[in-house]
Amino acid sequence: MSPVIEVHARARLITDGPLTRPVPVDLRYDAADYPRTVHITLPGGTDWAFGRDLLERGLRTPIERGAVRVWPCGRTQLIVELHSTDGVEVFQFEIRTLTRFLARTRAQAPATAAPPDGTAEKPPSRTTPRTDRGAQPAPRLKA
Repeated sequence: MSPVIEVHARARLITDGPLTRPVPVDLRYDAADYPRTVHITLPGGTDWAFGRDLLERGLRTPIERGAVRVWPCGRTQLIVELHSTDGVEVFQFEIRTLTRFLARTRAQAPATAAPPDGTAEKPPSRTTPRTDRGAQPAPRLKA
């Protein structure tokens, strides 16, 4: 069993109004998962899962995979845009926070690890909220 890396962080929720607001998020990585998957759990318990490489590439250049878009914003910020049937959520992260988190994940298991049994990369996914937080289930993305 591999250790799970979990980091409690803050992001800024970007809205169409004049103000943004800080929100707590959890970043989670389990080296036993393949493909190498990062989970971002948002307020309300909604969990987004996508490949670690999406965040790594997004630190340098805009990238989109399925319902997730990531791009650098200046030298110190990263934007993560999440699309679902409920609409679009846009979060701004400190690059420094994500860089430290990703460095810990790379130290845990190198990105060059071979996939077990030819497992293919999974597309980004949104799961229902964790029930241990008392949140109501969120609708799932349509396939």
